[in-house]
Order: sequence, then C-alpha cells, then structure tokens
Amino acid sequence: MVVKQGDRVSVDYTGRLKDGTVFDSSKESTAKKHGVYDSRRNYAPLEFKVGQGNLIKGFENGVKGMVVGERREVEIPPEDAYGKKGNHPLAGKTLIFELELKKIL
Repeated sequence: MVVKQGDRVSVDYTGRLKDGTVFDSSKESTAKKHGVYDSRRNYAPLEFKVGQGNLIKGFENGVKGMVVGERREVEIPPEDAYGKKGNHPLAGKTLIFELELKKIL
C-alpha cells in the first residue's frame, strides 16, 4: 500500500540545509548529535494527514508514493517550503529531508 492524498501517516524525518546543517529532526538522538535538541519537545514520528496543508507543500508531496519502511531523501525548493522571501528563518533556503515512513494510519 502506497501513501496517497488524504492518508494519515507517521513519518520520522531529519531536515537539513544544502551545506549539511541539520535544523530539525523527529529523532532525539539525531537532534542531540547535531545540536538542535530541545528538552521541552516530545521526539516521535510526525503524524499528519497528507494534503491537508498543515505542513510545507514539499514535505507532504515527498511522502506520496512511499510504502511503510521506505526511506527517501527529498530536496524541497524555497517555493515549496517557506517561500523565497519572508520572516521565517528558513525562507529562501532549499531544504533536504530524510524521510522514513513508519505507518499508514
């Protein structure tokens, strides 16, 4: 079974910039290793409904077509992330996400 629009999924991820700088991860050990750990955060796979628009477009599109257990790296241009310009710290940046589909819920 592959992920499609409207599916609810559980995904582990690590986000980095093109220069290799990790800016976020759902994995506690990865966050600690790269200095982005936040003790107030609950580290667990991200659960969301594909196509609902709650995440950046490139992330949602990146999981479509995946099967449980699959790992995939997706490169997301600024226009499918936080925009080419703006106040978000990642605006104007190409993002690279390492994704692992844990479950289709």
